[in-house]
Amino acid sequence: MRPHAFDQKAQRRAQLSPATGVTAVRTNDQALAGNRASGRIVLSAKQAAGSTRRERVHEAGALRVRCPGPPAAELEAMIVNTAGGMAGGDAFALDFAVGPDARLVVTSAAAEKVYRTLGTATTIDAKLKVAAGGALAWLPQETILFDQARLQRTIEVDLVGDARLLLAEAVIFGRTGMGESVTDGCLRDRWRVRRDGRLLHAETARIDGNVTAKLASVAVAKSGVAIANALLVPADEAIAAAVRETSRDCFGEVGVSAWNGLAIVRLVAANGAALRHDLAGVLSIIRGGQLPRLWLH
Repeated sequence: MRPHAFDQKAQRRAQLSPATGVTAVRTNDQALAGNRASGRIVLSAKQAAGSTRRERVHEAGALRVRCPGPPAAELEAMIVNTAGGMAGGDAFALDFAVGPDARLVVTSAAAEKVYRTLGTATTIDAKLKVAAGGALAWLPQETILFDQARLQRTIEVDLVGDARLLLAEAVIFGRTGMGESVTDGCLRDRWRVRRDGRLLHAETARIDGNVTAKLASVAVAKSGVAIANALLVPADEAIAAAVRETSRDCFGEVGVSAWNGLAIVRLVAANGAALRHDLAGVLSIIRGGQLPRLWLH
């Protein structure tokens, strides 16, 4: 894991030019360029003899993907970040494709940590494709934003025909179990979902500046510091009603709406543990009790 002290040292770093004797102060971007991480995963899954198997796997940089367990109708893929977290200027790309009639669930080995930055944002670019008859459940564990972190995440989904999608992301502002808070930072989260090239769902969330003050607003999070969204396609009012029923056992607030053949669930909680409890309950209802292995520990 790259030490936080590196940011402070880089901020003071200067070089003395032997030719001129003039001190050339390096910008933060230049000083940190050699310490930035990048990573890319490309994975495609296909259906074969009743099981979903890996068809193509490509790994680069700090990202790895593992598929534990025996062959099954649904393949479980686990994202591993060997960089030990994400820092300013890090860039990660995720490209997952599900073939006809294949089923893939994608999760992560642990909660992803996004550390503070001196200015340059961390970027995550995910491109997800699901062929006709296929199903994708995108269920990474929580993303934890540290104070002064800046994260820009884009998720683009292309569905074909009757392809199915469950897309869930959770964000926690600070390690609440350690009494941390985020007084300054930025989260920009952009989702676009298309079916047969036609835009089906679009949303962009942005929390920038004084994060604590903005989360305190009743219209935003009512002082909650843990939020999550789950999008289900296709879906109907029956699914929404089932989620509402289970929300009675939740520690935080849960809202769900169904329209135009899809449903979205929004969750907010006072801390990360409460959010994980609530989100796991919601996902269990949606998936009939089937959660990724790492969600059960």
